[in-house]
Amino acid sequence: MTDDQHGLAMSGASTAAARHYDRAVDELLHFRVEVAAETKAALADSPGFPMGNVLSAYLGLLTTEADDARKARARFGEFRRASGGASLLPRERAHVAAVQALLDGDFLRCGTLLGWITVEHPRDALALIAGHQIDFLTGDARSLRDRVGGALNAWHDDDPHLGHVLGMYAFGLEEAGHYDRSEEVGLRAVELNPRDVWGVHAVAHTYEMQGRFGRGLRYLDARLPDWSTGTFFNVHTWWHYCLYALESGDVARVLEIYDAVLAGGQSCMELLDAAALLWRLHLEGSEQHERWRALADAWPPRVAEPFYAFNDMHAVMAYVGAGRIADAERLIASRAAYAREPRPGVTNHSMTLQVGLPVCRAIVAFGRGDHASVVELLHPIRHRVNEFGGSHAQRDAVHRTLLEAALRAGLRDVARALVSERINVRPCSPYNWLKQAALADHLGDRAAAAAARLRADELARTGGRA
Repeated sequence: MTDDQHGLAMSGASTAAARHYDRAVDELLHFRVEVAAETKAALADSPGFPMGNVLSAYLGLLTTEADDARKARARFGEFRRASGGASLLPRERAHVAAVQALLDGDFLRCGTLLGWITVEHPRDALALIAGHQIDFLTGDARSLRDRVGGALNAWHDDDPHLGHVLGMYAFGLEEAGHYDRSEEVGLRAVELNPRDVWGVHAVAHTYEMQGRFGRGLRYLDARLPDWSTGTFFNVHTWWHYCLYALESGDVARVLEIYDAVLAGGQSCMELLDAAALLWRLHLEGSEQHERWRALADAWPPRVAEPFYAFNDMHAVMAYVGAGRIADAERLIASRAAYAREPRPGVTNHSMTLQVGLPVCRAIVAFGRGDHASVVELLHPIRHRVNEFGGSHAQRDAVHRTLLEAALRAGLRDVARALVSERINVRPCSPYNWLKQAALADHLGDRAAAAAARLRADELARTGGRA
């Protein structure tokens, strides 16, 4: 019997294995690749170590890669058979149940079980980070906020991981719409630990949601060495940097970063960032044929089987961007067949049926120039797209697709309502004012169009809200 660094009892671990486990959790909180090596070292020393096996399973399942999940399922099954029902501590038993739910495809049950672990053991860092990622994968903004918020008072100023917990909380606050509080907490997290890339990421989200893209660029530039190296999260943070650059109108800088960092990605997380960025350019008429072709070539093995509908959407973007409509339709057909089969308790099944398929079909319709169909598919679900995961910033690609389709289809009333929504939430976004200008052009109001473009130019020059 031994304890982890937060004073939580663990069984089946030698002193060395417990030390490797502590290091692995620390590396995970820093989003560093060394988490895998430390986890393997813990299990090499103590193969039957329950929490080591739990951590290994979470690592395999939270990548959203079907192949990683398959391997994790096999490893965890071997652990459970080898353990022969050995006595576990209550917290370990709860983690095993949560992992099993995730292995069975039930993201929501896993998140619920992890939530109860956090209620009883608010200083269980693994339960917090795993649950936080589940909330992100399921697009649950309230739980992103409250799961961590409910544990926060158990963490103290002298705890080395307080900054990481604050970073998680900042992201939850941002997704739940508490932008001022999110910025305050995120800045404190990064002050405590400048290498907390999730905290940096939370602050980046906050500036994105407030239209403070000039401030966001300055923030990321000032901390470049802290988030751009030594982490497997650097590509996604560069993606946020590109969103700021797009708002400022610096497409050349966006493409420079794309070629230097985003191109050639291998993981689903990296590929979807690349697709989401190129799709934003595509919506504005900037065709990137060679970049699309290379990206489309990378997707097939990642979506060979159903696992996470949010990934499927980005694969379809890549196929449509590359002009491979037939590949996109084949992927949609395979997911439609998957959705027709009853799969009780499999979260991705409902994600695919309720959101994934309509969104993927809308992207194909956009590629075909059938913009009225895009509106028919997306408008009814636009307030539910969070149900297949991701963040507000990521899902904005869907909302932009809907708006652009409404403009191109000549659905002026729909476009007017969508533009009005965007401008009144984020009046400092150049993109929103450019869409107002496009709408005014459709309505034949040249003066209004010119005024909207002038406003967009001014915001691009000044960096949005200061």
